[in-house]
Amino acid sequence: MPKAAKASSAFEVTCPCCNAVLKVDPETQGVIAHTAAKVPKTFNDIEEAARAMKEQDSRRESVFRQSVEAQKHQADLLEKKFQEAVKRAKESPDTGKPIRDFDLD
Repeated sequence: MPKAAKASSAFEVTCPCCNAVLKVDPETQGVIAHTAAKVPKTFNDIEEAARAMKEQDSRRESVFRQSVEAQKHQADLLEKKFQEAVKRAKESPDTGKPIRDFDLD
C-alpha cells in the first residue's frame, strides 16, 4: 500500500523559558526555524547606567557596614546567650543519670 501524503504544515511553539519562537516540522519532528526573543534595553543612556551603579555601590557599602557592626557585637551576644544558658541550667538541676535504651531491657 502506498503511503498517504500528509498535508501537514509546520507549526510554531513558544519556548516557556526564553520566549523564543521555534518553527517545528511535524513530519520530521525537528526545528526548521528559530526566532530569538527580543531582549529589552536595561538602560536608556549611559548616565542612567552610571546612576544605577552608584546606587548599587551605596547599597553594597551599607550592607557591608551593617555586617561589620553585627560582627563587632557578636562576642557580646554570644556571651549573653551563654550566661542565659548557665542561668537556666542552674534553675533546673540535673536529675541524675539519663535512662539509656538498654537500661529498659
